[in-house]
Amino acid sequence: MARASTGARLHFGFCNLSLSHERLYGALGLGLAEPRVVVDAEPADGVTVDSVDRVDADPATRDDLRGYARTAADLLGVDGARVAVRASLPRHAGLGSGTQLAAATLAAVAAAHGKDPEIRERAPALGRGGRSGVGVATFEAGGFVLDAGHPTARFTTDRPADGEWTVPPVAARHGVPADWRFLLVRPDADPGRSGDAEDDAMRTAVERADPGLADRIGGIVTRRVLPAVATGNAERFGAAVAEIGRLNGAWYADEQGGVYRPPVGDVVASLSASAAVFGAGQSSWGPTVYGVTDAANADAAAAAGERALGEADVTGSVAVVRAADGGARVTE
Repeated sequence: MARASTGARLHFGFCNLSLSHERLYGALGLGLAEPRVVVDAEPADGVTVDSVDRVDADPATRDDLRGYARTAADLLGVDGARVAVRASLPRHAGLGSGTQLAAATLAAVAAAHGKDPEIRERAPALGRGGRSGVGVATFEAGGFVLDAGHPTARFTTDRPADGEWTVPPVAARHGVPADWRFLLVRPDADPGRSGDAEDDAMRTAVERADPGLADRIGGIVTRRVLPAVATGNAERFGAAVAEIGRLNGAWYADEQGGVYRPPVGDVVASLSASAAVFGAGQSSWGPTVYGVTDAANADAAAAAGERALGEADVTGSVAVVRAADGGARVTE
């Protein structure tokens, strides 16, 4: 039996959505130590999904697992696998549930058969890594990641078939300082966009995108984000990624009902008023809200998260976690 375990990821936004620039997308994000996805696999004839008595291993996650395991077996040229989800991420909550489950399944099935998973090369066949390369890159090595996006000339109005793209290459990667912490506030709200709904929203946003926003984001990335993570300045990093999130929200405002999707805007506003939170924003399509803090301010940040839910008049969960100091763990 083999086991693959990987953490969630945060997605701070894209560098460019405008067709007026040479490269499209270019995502920023980082890997988290938790919450985690854990997948077990062992060789079998055909694909079987074990039943595991876990609340978070819901039927939709099990269906995804079955599909990923079948594709993995085909890609690896093996007869099959018996697989089980031992821990999973909330689906479509802005934490990278799809990519992390797909990659963990491929890695576990490959390890069970003594094969190289070739995650980056095979992720497109699993339907992952089309626009953002952050999920694949954090699975590989954790840390903060800026990917290079795709040549704008390759943009098509219709979604390419699975496997007909390559995962964006990593343009910059930095380890995250050990004393940095990340507040996760997850309101009890509808899941973020995925599948066809996400594709349609992204195409609409790209076709309408203001190129001037990309110019502003580019300056923030080069002059603020990268220097802050390279020098270990959490306060400047938090402020910079929060600004990138706000600018990205201007691209998506028509698609999600504002710079942030409801009720995320109220949660972000409350967190932004806390001195313990250096910057806050929406991860991907939400509803998860992140806050950048450090070990010394972790308890105060958690209290700010609880307060933010109350002020937004929603229930939800609050956690303070570390960044991942490496990629996925695969054991036999």
